[in-house]
Amino acid sequence: MDIDDKRLLLAERLDEFRHWSYDKLAAEIDRTRDQHDCLKYFEGEHADGTEYCMEFNVFWDDKPGAALRVIGDLTTAPQRPWLGFLPIYTPDVSDDFIMRPDGTFVGE
Repeated sequence: MDIDDKRLLLAERLDEFRHWSYDKLAAEIDRTRDQHDCLKYFEGEHADGTEYCMEFNVFWDDKPGAALRVIGDLTTAPQRPWLGFLPIYTPDVSDDFIMRPDGTFVGE
């Protein structure tokens, strides 16, 4: 699985959330905060056998009721701690979008 495969796979999943309404995404901010959860989590295996996981989160980009941001990252397994021992993991690829209350996207 090369970097282009990772970006494409992440972009395809992230695009699903671009079709959600602002109100639905905003409601998920409260749910994910209250349950200490992410928006969605997926695990899979690429055609070449590489195992991966994707995690998506939604949060207010600036202040409640304004624009919100959905961010996703893809990490191939196994995850390794940063510097070999710190429990900090960095994704292989990340992508995001910002949606305004009127449903339009910032930067587009």
